[in-house]
Amino acid sequence: MNHDVDVLIIGAGVIGITTAHYLLDEGRNPVVIDKGDVCAGASYGNAGLIVPSHAIPLAVPGVTRQGLKWLLNPDSPFYIKPRPDPDLIRWLWQFQKVANQAAMDRVIPTLLSLGRASMALYEEFAQDPSLDFSFEKAGGLYLYASRTGLDGAVAESRHLATLGVASAIWDTAEVNRRMPAAKPGMAGGVYYPADGHIVPNRFVTSLAQKVRDRGGAVQGDTEVLGIKVVGRKVMEVQTTRGIFRPKQVVLATGAWSAKLAAPLGLRLPVQPAKGYSITIQRPDDFPELHMHLGESKIAVTPMAEHLRFAGTLEMAGLDLSINQRRVDAIRRGVTDFLNVDPHRGLVEIWRGLRPLSPDTLPIIGPSPKQDNLILCTGHGMLGISQGPISGKLAAQMVAGVKPDLDPAPLRLERFG
Repeated sequence: MNHDVDVLIIGAGVIGITTAHYLLDEGRNPVVIDKGDVCAGASYGNAGLIVPSHAIPLAVPGVTRQGLKWLLNPDSPFYIKPRPDPDLIRWLWQFQKVANQAAMDRVIPTLLSLGRASMALYEEFAQDPSLDFSFEKAGGLYLYASRTGLDGAVAESRHLATLGVASAIWDTAEVNRRMPAAKPGMAGGVYYPADGHIVPNRFVTSLAQKVRDRGGAVQGDTEVLGIKVVGRKVMEVQTTRGIFRPKQVVLATGAWSAKLAAPLGLRLPVQPAKGYSITIQRPDDFPELHMHLGESKIAVTPMAEHLRFAGTLEMAGLDLSINQRRVDAIRRGVTDFLNVDPHRGLVEIWRGLRPLSPDTLPIIGPSPKQDNLILCTGHGMLGISQGPISGKLAAQMVAGVKPDLDPAPLRLERFG
């Protein structure tokens, strides 16, 4: 069956669904397709964090040296599986190029703008009674067991303070008072009051239903088999459910974006970064405050009746297998910091692939080769945090209206 559509959005995660929502605001008629179901990928089991404070990119000075140590340790928070992959080698070269102070200083203001804009949009969504996603803006605590770790976090917070990011330093006594689940003897933490969290799958699925209710279409089990381009225009998208003939296309397929874009002559520097989460029944006395366990690089998020531990960054290609060593490392990291049993009341062990760009910024903007294709991918671990503003920017680009934020730092062309 052939389908003539106005705007075809490929990908039904947080980016694709928010794009559809904002396209409806612009008077357009979006159709969202996905090879799986709504929110079946990285948008499902992540930490659910909305973190405007998280504005320091992964590529910081010295990270390459640290990365060599991590490379040799499969239990490390950031593990790169050695393999002869030209795309990975190219990505690592680009990552090394931006791991310097000048590049970091260029990226931070854009990350801050994206985070703050998304938080404002989440606050708007939270006022909509048709959306139920347990939005909480109770702040977030970066907790450290060592003085060295805490000192580094304090220095980072002072740098962010010069850019208007509020924070507070908690000593050991304040951590014990405000976070009774923390083990005694923690060095302290840095608290960012403007951060928040949600239940991510509830947000995406409830917004997808709202898109349907407003007249948009959301269709799962529709895998892209090929894309036909004539000149500078996408003419057809061939799928397992027929051929779509769109006026415009938005590519929002996360970790699979580079694979889909390659036949179009586009080289997207996006690597799949596998993350894991463990969800348990929430202990009765666990407060409404998410945490980052500093040295272990684990996020701890209360999600209504559940508590989720999320972490690790494993670059192993499009591999969705579960590495039990990574799961065990998360559990050990939790018990190093908290008096919480990560085995008790187990709800789910999950893994998913996040789309990671070399400079931590997403890729949002028109394709340099196709006039009717918008790219919206590469959000790494910040897909939920940056989801609403990313979808809104993509929708504004499709509609030809002035974007809310300057899109220049987000364009694919920045990688050359």
